[in-house]
Amino acid sequence: MNKVCVLLAAYNGEKYLVEQIESILNQTEVDVDIYISLDLSTDGSYEIISEYAKLDNIHLLEYGARYGSAGQNFFNLLLSIDFSSYDYVSFSDQDDIWLDDKLKQSILSIKNENADAYSGNVTAFWSDGKQCLVKKDYSQTRYDYLFESSGPGCTFVLSNKLAIAIQLKLNSKKEQLNTLWLHDWFCYSFARANGFRWVIGSQPLMLYRQHENNEVGANSGAKAIISRAKVVLSGDAFDKVKAQADFLDQKEIPIQYINSGTLSSLVKLFFISFECRRKRSEKIFLSVAILLLSLKKILGVR
Repeated sequence: MNKVCVLLAAYNGEKYLVEQIESILNQTEVDVDIYISLDLSTDGSYEIISEYAKLDNIHLLEYGARYGSAGQNFFNLLLSIDFSSYDYVSFSDQDDIWLDDKLKQSILSIKNENADAYSGNVTAFWSDGKQCLVKKDYSQTRYDYLFESSGPGCTFVLSNKLAIAIQLKLNSKKEQLNTLWLHDWFCYSFARANGFRWVIGSQPLMLYRQHENNEVGANSGAKAIISRAKVVLSGDAFDKVKAQADFLDQKEIPIQYINSGTLSSLVKLFFISFECRRKRSEKIFLSVAILLLSLKKILGVR
């Protein structure tokens, strides 16, 4: 059986941890080890995880640090574990439910597509019983990895080769780790920029829990769109793009345009904006945002 290292980042997750961990332990036709990094919590998460850590294949990293975000917690996991004895590395949130063939089917997709990594669609679910498909399997574009992840990090399965390459990159710039935002977007961007092949699957293999504490959730509805528009128009979104590109030494054309920051560069970025996202509505959203940023520059609005 394939040996899989599952990295689980947790924080105040006592309501959901048992269900999540059990769904990982129930994975079929794979040999699983779970490594858990617990951000300093105020609930019973430590006691729950400590009990599970009595099992041979569940390991709790040193407890007591404050990471401040799920992304930084996952970066800690990526830097802390020796992946050399594993065939694949996977990410897990603390509050989802994996179908029992999640890892098996993900690995099968990697092998069938001769790929280095997998991510995929998920089924979002709410406490009131509502469910909906979160579709992420839109065709990859030339520059999408510079602006977005391939999907929720909890769907990611990475080959040993890719996981070790990511770890080496993170180790080479430890002093800049706090400039990074999301671990999943980082891994996808690193992989695509360095010639690794990535497959995005259509079959949802997990239940993706939605609640008020989601850092990044299903992102649907007018409220989410307005919130994202404010982030883009404030320049914060492009700041995140620039920070990650700097860490990854990415100098692709869209990054050059963003770094330039001139009106002419924004116009040039507009004309390739459809190559920078996968979903059609996101392509349009980015195009409109670039037009509005250009208008702000013309009018001298800050």
